[in-house]
Amino acid sequence: MSAFNILCIGQAGRLQYEAVLLAATLRAQSPGFQGRLLIATPRPGPLWAGQNPQITDSATLALLADLGAEVIPFESRAFGAAYPHGNKIEALAHIPDAPFLFLDTDTIITGDLSTLTPDFTRPTASMKREGTWPQIELYGPGYTGIWGSLYRRFGLDFETSLDPAQPDEYWQRYLYFNAGWFLHESPRRFGALFLKYATEIARDPGPELACQTLDPWLDQVALPLVIHALGGGRPGPELAGLDGALTCHWRILPLFFARESDHAVAVMEKAAADTRVERVLRHYAPFKKMLYKGQGQEVRALFDRADLPRKEQAIRNAIKRAGLWTR
Repeated sequence: MSAFNILCIGQAGRLQYEAVLLAATLRAQSPGFQGRLLIATPRPGPLWAGQNPQITDSATLALLADLGAEVIPFESRAFGAAYPHGNKIEALAHIPDAPFLFLDTDTIITGDLSTLTPDFTRPTASMKREGTWPQIELYGPGYTGIWGSLYRRFGLDFETSLDPAQPDEYWQRYLYFNAGWFLHESPRRFGALFLKYATEIARDPGPELACQTLDPWLDQVALPLVIHALGGGRPGPELAGLDGALTCHWRILPLFFARESDHAVAVMEKAAADTRVERVLRHYAPFKKMLYKGQGQEVRALFDRADLPRKEQAIRNAIKRAGLWTR
């Protein structure tokens, strides 16, 4: 297949260390990857209220360079500190206009990405999601009313976005993704629509969204509209490796150790054991505790992966009772 680029967001603090793990696992698990690993980092500016979100640590920057990653600074013009999830939207305008796969930085590569065969002309995104948005109010509009208002607002065909195999007013009938990964042939076209839809929804949600929370869900509200507008939809079986055999969106380390596969845990621990990587990751307390002090394996011993609690909150509570929770 033709080469594509990977984009993630790097930022001072937690995300810079997550980016190191992503880069290290990419090089270890997919050494033949022909594209570029692009780490977009926001520059300080008026939308960051005196903060410096840019990666400045010299050891981290040197290691990322050694791992073949390219750090691309960009200006925050729409979101900044008020909505950091917006970094993934704004960064798209600043990378080469070539086929791309966006990955949330809390992702590791667990297999050979050269086996991936996406059709980049048809955008799509992660289905590893729950019915987090919208939250239906007793006397408010339902899913059809809320999602339909957004499609009408931007001149999109709502009916063709629906999954007819799912019942009316059931959340999975409606096009909804996790923004942990998405892909398309053009970050410029995709990013321009993403920015337009997200900023217009944030500025004026409309009456149907009056009771809905957009923080942190704004990116996941706008994302299906972008994908549908560009002729995409739900991912097909050729992309099952994403959130599957090829990538693991781990989110929070205690949850990762509690429920992810033995293979994913082995991949992360092997990458973290590299001396160069360890020297950097030990500076971040959660990684130091979970990966180097053995707490990750202590968490893992609490659970049977074949019989996990059905609700994530139950997993969190068990970890916290054991005194092993870290963020």
